[in-house]
Formats: sequence, structure tokens, C-alpha cells
Amino acid sequence: MLRTRKAGSVTMVNYLSSSFVYTKIANLILWFYADIRYGLPYGAILILSALLLPEPTYMGPEHVTYFRGPQVLEDELKHHKNTTWIVCLYAAWHPACVNFAPVFAELSASYGLDNLKFGKLDVGRYPESATKYRVQDGPTSRQLPTVLVLADGQEKMRRPQADHTGKLQKFLFSKDNVKAAFDLDGIYQECKKKLATAKTVKKDE
Repeated sequence: MLRTRKAGSVTMVNYLSSSFVYTKIANLILWFYADIRYGLPYGAILILSALLLPEPTYMGPEHVTYFRGPQVLEDELKHHKNTTWIVCLYAAWHPACVNFAPVFAELSASYGLDNLKFGKLDVGRYPESATKYRVQDGPTSRQLPTVLVLADGQEKMRRPQADHTGKLQKFLFSKDNVKAAFDLDGIYQECKKKLATAKTVKKDE
């Protein structure tokens, strides 16, 4: 439970989901310890239930670009330097990333503009991304997910981040925490003003 909390799972649903997973694993170990003839059927039942009754996923609106590797993201930053990107580095198998996915999707739907975009990069599928952005992608990593603010082709901010001693600071990825830490309201208003200015210039031309 403590590991889940450190990873950023802050709702009761997340706690219950993690508890059920750990309980199933513990029961599987106990059944195998008691008798392998009981453990095998129980394991098969767990696999079938996971395949037939998967955990509900977020199905709401989102405006997220999924990058196929770090080079695609770099090319996007070079070609559209006036666009601010909020990029989530994640791994599809990591519980904290799964829990954060609906929050990130909701933020993208609320704050997305032509010059303020949201993207995701799977460091599990593209491990070179983890190296480039200095993120540990192992199963015990406390850097997943990592959210970056990229503007003018450069990284401006990230969470979680290290302090002056190099120690990683814990960050809970709730909607309110992300909005406050990155000042999304301020970024949104600034990007909106730039769009209005650009439209005015085009009209004058």
C-alpha cells in the first residue's frame, strides 16, 4: 500500500485495486504451497478472469498525441517551436501510469489548444526515451510517470524532480497537484493570448 501511495495513487479505487491484486497473488502462492494441484487451477482462473473481465479503462475525451519514439518528439519540437508540449513519460505495465492515464486525458481535453498540446511517450516500449530524458524505467522505478513541460524546443519543468542533493522528491499525480505544480491555468492563458495575437497579425496582413 505504501508503494502505491508513493507512486501517486491517491483515490480509494486505486487502493482497493492494488489490494485485490496483492491478495490474489498471495492466495496463488498459498495454494501452490498447499498443493500444486490446487494452485494450477486457481492460477488458470485468475488468468481467465483477467482476460475476460479486465479492469475498466478511461473512455472519455482526450486530445493526446502518442509519440513513436523520442526522435518523433524531437522532430515535432523542432518543426513547431511556438507550441508548448505537456509530455507524459510512462510505461503501459506500471500501475501508477495506469492510474494517472485518465487524469492526463482529462487535462488534455480541458487545456488543449493549437499551441498547447499534450503527448505521451512509452518508455517501456522505447527504452531509448528513458535514457534520453534520464528516467528509470525498471519495475521499482519511482520516476514513472514523469511529466515534462517542453517549450521553445527545451525542457522547462518536470515532475517528479530531484532536489539539490539529487534525491528524488515524491509527487502525487492528482489532477489538482498537476495543475498547481505546472501552473496549467497560467500556461493556458499565455498560449491563448499568443493565439489571439497571431490571428490579429494575420488579419492585418
